[in-house]
Amino acid sequence: MRFPTPHTLQQIATIVGCDSVGPENFPVLGMNEIHVVREGEIVFVDHPKYYEKALGSRASVILINKEVDCPDGKALLISDDPFRDFNILTDFFKPFEKAHSSISDSAEIGQNTVIQPNTFIGNHVKIGNNCVIHSNVSIYDNCVIGDNVIIHAGSIIGSDAFYYKNRPDGYDRLKSGGRVVLEDYVEIGALCTLDRGVTGDTTIKKGTKLDNQVQVGHDTIIGQKCLIASQVGIAGCVVIEDEVTLWGQVGISSAVTIGKKAVLMGQAGVSKSIPGGKSYFGTPVQESREKYKQLANVKKIPSILKKLEE
Repeated sequence: MRFPTPHTLQQIATIVGCDSVGPENFPVLGMNEIHVVREGEIVFVDHPKYYEKALGSRASVILINKEVDCPDGKALLISDDPFRDFNILTDFFKPFEKAHSSISDSAEIGQNTVIQPNTFIGNHVKIGNNCVIHSNVSIYDNCVIGDNVIIHAGSIIGSDAFYYKNRPDGYDRLKSGGRVVLEDYVEIGALCTLDRGVTGDTTIKKGTKLDNQVQVGHDTIIGQKCLIASQVGIAGCVVIEDEVTLWGQVGISSAVTIGKKAVLMGQAGVSKSIPGGKSYFGTPVQESREKYKQLANVKKIPSILKKLEE
């Protein structure tokens, strides 16, 4: 997430009320999660396991809960609670805007687009030409919808990321300041939920089709011409490459990559990245041909045991 205007390190330190290491006028252009952070942006880290990764990332400013040596060309924000302070920055730069109508005055809606009754379209939403948005759809603030997109009844575009920190008094939510971007010719079935990015975009690329009751987690990127059947659950930060097919009730863990033209059979469970161009099924997922061989061999066990008994 880029800031509307560049800020200095001192200005950011003042907003969150913490100490800084680096020139006071060090330029800060935005904030992001570590997997999408860019030069000029802030990333936060609050666990020793990830200190080295954050310090070595593309981030120019590291919001960290330990005094460490500052890498060359970077700056530090020393905080007793980076998670809390990252939320403070999100609230400062992307504050919640109350809606005053079902379709916001700041929304941009293209030519020949049909908005059915009882639909909510939030602040600063952009919708292209020739779209059909069916009844009871909710499109949260700042989402971007391309041309020739269809969204069926009851779907929610841009809900918050499912991202929490476990505190002694309960779970603390990491606030979401990102967007959902649907490119041209995307179709979203009924009762789907697409979470926005924490600071970046959840993106569904051109020509991809989602069936009913599909969940897409925050910051996930789904490629072009993918087919995703009913009741698929995709966690956050997943990358699904072009022309992938996911059949019903597939479950995908966070931060994995599904290779181009992969096919996942119904109820497959994916916990690690898998290459494209192959068919998979089972939990944990395996290539279909290998899995079929294993199942065939399992069926032989009773006859093998019977021979041994003889």
